[in-house]
Amino acid sequence: MNFSPVDWALQDVHARYWAVTPVHTADCTFVNLWGWAEEYGLEWAEAHGLLWIRRTRRGGMPANRLWMPLGDWNAVDWQAVLAETEPGTIWDRVPEALCVKLAELAPDRVQIEETRGQWEYLYSAEALARLSGNRLHKKRNHVNGFIKAYGEDYRPLGLDDLETLLLFEHDWCHWHECLKSPALAAENEAVLRVLPRWGRLPGLLGGALYVEGQMVAFCVGEALDAKTLVVHFEKGHPDYRGVYQAINMFFARQAGAGFERINREQDAGEEGLRQAKESYCPCGFIVKNRIRFS
Repeated sequence: MNFSPVDWALQDVHARYWAVTPVHTADCTFVNLWGWAEEYGLEWAEAHGLLWIRRTRRGGMPANRLWMPLGDWNAVDWQAVLAETEPGTIWDRVPEALCVKLAELAPDRVQIEETRGQWEYLYSAEALARLSGNRLHKKRNHVNGFIKAYGEDYRPLGLDDLETLLLFEHDWCHWHECLKSPALAAENEAVLRVLPRWGRLPGLLGGALYVEGQMVAFCVGEALDAKTLVVHFEKGHPDYRGVYQAINMFFARQAGAGFERINREQDAGEEGLRQAKESYCPCGFIVKNRIRFS
């Protein structure tokens, strides 16, 4: 396959394959591929009626791995694909449905390894918007405390907010010392690749919370499909208690209106992040695992 870097000019190519992909994951939206292209050295290639995605590095180190291919998995000659797949090849972030399909086709060659840190968390959009019930009452208390102390000035984001967004992201990185954390520094680079192109990335949705006219939190996502909204970035001012619970709820209530589910992406195996995501009581997961070919 002839791979080339993820190309801004080929969004329409991505959209064509994305439209017929059976399982939509947050990893493989164009927004995420473009945002993380530099960090992961992402490349793509068209072959066998699919759009293949390859990660060529991680943390500055070479690391060639294929991700899930985009396209109609049910219209592919998988035996031809398997014939070209060399022993020792690894595919990462592969949805369970495709893992099962390949394991059935080539049980002697396909070894599936669980990668729990890459599972994407799914939530009821109504549950996040209402925070009702005993399981989420602590979250609701945090939101009520925020509203009582600071009000509820939530505003949808648009092009006119870009400068304020970028300044807030800069400040957020300063507060959290991003330069000392490779993970936070990488996320910051992804944010700075995506936000300036707001008007040229179709489908981006965003909202922000303000206190006395100053932005204290923002959230950015997009429609993953007709029923699912995905959250890509969420940042809050650390001095405002309850700010994350508040932006989470208001974004779900406003941007999530009309969606059944909200995808809040994976926890990357970070224990603190896992606990935070599980505390919102997910209703399911997009299970993604690793395939090793022998």
